[in-house]
Amino acid sequence: MSDLAEQIRALWDAGDQWRDQWSRSDAHDLVRSAIEALDRGEIRVAEVQGDDVVVHQWAKLAVLLWFRFQEMHITEVGPFEYVDKLPLKTGYKAAGVRVVPGASARFGAFLGRGVVMMPSYVNIGAYVDDDSMVDTWATVGSCAQIGKRVHLAGGVGIGGVLEPPEAQPVVIEDDAFIGSRCMIVNGARVRAGAKLGAGVLLTSSTPVIDAETGEELSRGVVPPWSVSVMGTRMKDFPGGQFGLPCVLVLRRLAEGEQHDKLKLNAVLREHGVAT
Repeated sequence: MSDLAEQIRALWDAGDQWRDQWSRSDAHDLVRSAIEALDRGEIRVAEVQGDDVVVHQWAKLAVLLWFRFQEMHITEVGPFEYVDKLPLKTGYKAAGVRVVPGASARFGAFLGRGVVMMPSYVNIGAYVDDDSMVDTWATVGSCAQIGKRVHLAGGVGIGGVLEPPEAQPVVIEDDAFIGSRCMIVNGARVRAGAKLGAGVLLTSSTPVIDAETGEELSRGVVPPWSVSVMGTRMKDFPGGQFGLPCVLVLRRLAEGEQHDKLKLNAVLREHGVAT
């Protein structure tokens, strides 16, 4: 893929002068090749390598160029009409993906084998790995990276990011559980096996605090194999003392401990958290 990456970067760097080097059809075919590779999961916008998230900037550039080269078109599905630049993903049965009516994904999003999409939405550049569930009214934004055996519960919002191209997307690692109506945005990261209670708002700057010690563990990163909920920390301002959002780590799980909804609910009730 190194040659494709170099050509995409060159096309991007050419800006409005791209026609000096490429015909429109050649440029379109070049970008489509990259989007097809994203759709098949052969390349991805970002991936976890140890403790780091490595962003493949050129893949994001391909998505941005795809918008530039696509024309508006009409899609009709029964009585419904849609007008958009980007086509929808197809070939679900061959890919081993279950798609419930009302669900959709854009071409250029990868869905692994065993993925279940309830009425939900997955945007271009996103990567949803094997055996994960995107539950009812959940959304996976552009370029977000979702691991294996992840459950995005009802109404979860996983933020997307395209610009700037070097920005880190949201990353949800293997075996994580994201509770109903959580919002994970702005390059935040949920590490492997972490369980989030309902309504957690996590951004890249949200303090993540150990509830036992009061120690701030990170900004925007939920530790692996932990149970966490939304919390509030008090801060003094000239106008008074106000509560600011944080994420509280209530408990650490044994590595590899699988999600048990009854057990998770018991932990949350123990701390007086709605389930």
